Amino acid sequence: MKQSKQDDVHNTVLKVLAEIEEKAKKDFLPSIGPIKGKIIEDVIKDHKPKKVLEIGTLHGYSAILIANTMLDYIYGKENSDIDFKSSEPILISVEKDEKLAIIARNNIENSRLSKLIQVINGDAIEEIPKLKSKSKFSMIFLDATKSEYLKYLQLIEEYGLLSKRAVVVADNVIIYENEMKDYLDYVRYSGKYVSRTTKTTLEFSKNVGDALEVSINVVF
Repeated sequence: MKQSKQDDVHNTVLKVLAEIEEKAKKDFLPSIGPIKGKIIEDVIKDHKPKKVLEIGTLHGYSAILIANTMLDYIYGKENSDIDFKSSEPILISVEKDEKLAIIARNNIENSRLSKLIQVINGDAIEEIPKLKSKSKFSMIFLDATKSEYLKYLQLIEEYGLLSKRAVVVADNVIIYENEMKDYLDYVRYSGKYVSRTTKTTLEFSKNVGDALEVSINVVF
């Protein structure tokens, strides 16, 4: 049976993700990895976001994983004739480090998802206000400077970029708990979010505990 274009893209994505995983293991990079990746995939399948904003790209692993997970419900599992060329980006990722942004773009290109993922090279504090003309985001993934998580989220709120019932996922909330205490207090106790902590392990270090904070917006 002939593979659909969508199946072909999925297979290419899995190959690229595996290559990034090997690079991350070898160089001890803080990439998301498959264990946290599965948690994020489950969040996406539950909430079905239409547009995602990611803060912190690194080598593009999470951006590729998120966009790939979104394909089935955006384009339909049985759609064998996907025309990505006419598509708007479904994920915008902001990366401060220029070298990392270049690496991420190359990996995204190799995954065949470059038409669906836009990588912006810049400081998220400066770049988020520039996104005000974009449509609202139904998912936010935070994985950049830990002490600035709250600044990122409040800027996203201030500029009206968050859709109601949007899901906000923050990484490293155990190992960097002190650095992001203000953020965790905000999503847990402000009344604007219903938040839960999903415990897991640090990427590629099963003996090191970590967690993702998954927060549902109930106000904006």
